[in-house]
Amino acid sequence: MTLFNYTLISLSALLIACGKGPEHASSESPGGIKEPTTPEETEVWSPVPDQVDPSGQNGAPSDAIILFDGNHLDRWISAADSSAAKWTINPDGSMTVANGTGDIQTKDDFGSVQLHVEWRSSLENTANGQAKSNSGVYLQNRYEVQVLDNNDNSTYVNGMVGSLYKQSPPLVMASVPTGSWNTYDIIYHAPEFNPQGLMSLPPNITVLHNGVLIQDHFHLEGTTEYIGWPKVSAHGPGPIKLQDHNDHSGVSYRNIWVRPLN
Repeated sequence: MTLFNYTLISLSALLIACGKGPEHASSESPGGIKEPTTPEETEVWSPVPDQVDPSGQNGAPSDAIILFDGNHLDRWISAADSSAAKWTINPDGSMTVANGTGDIQTKDDFGSVQLHVEWRSSLENTANGQAKSNSGVYLQNRYEVQVLDNNDNSTYVNGMVGSLYKQSPPLVMASVPTGSWNTYDIIYHAPEFNPQGLMSLPPNITVLHNGVLIQDHFHLEGTTEYIGWPKVSAHGPGPIKLQDHNDHSGVSYRNIWVRPLN
């Protein structure tokens, strides 16, 4: 159930409880509804939200889909040809980009989601600019949250760590030291399109980097392009993708889970 539908149900329940549906509206009060006179008139008892254990599966919520738990890549495929994902699984339960093997993406498609990703830059990568531990987390295979080591490493701000690539610099830089584990907690709401294929509601993203808000409900203009302006084309659910930047980035990932919001 979406928040919009839940709000409509709650409002309907409130109006019924008050005995003041549209046919009972009073012209004497703002909005046409008489002010409640008892606490019970503004109490909503249903529907009751589902109960979730916040640490139900290896620290993930009990209703989350575990995309990577350190044991295998069964939920991932090559983004190029849908063959088996070829990234390296490490003894510590993480996986590392295998340079030149290409991006990987989930077998399943998703719309609006809550996504948790942990990533680590490489101590061995001493490159500069965009070549220093560069990767990315893509929503619906189109919209990138940048992964980059910006510790003592400057670059264009709309392409730095935590940016929505080429569209929105992060509010602050919240990275941990190189070689330590970062977390991204991403709230993503998919775009909506009208019957003519035009975007009626843009996609928006909120990102917390190591618990710090760095993207606040930002409305994307379209795809996050390396060259050119954002592109808009109607689409449905899509995979979550992790980028192989093809420059020996050495970026590692672990503990990836998702909660569909549709």
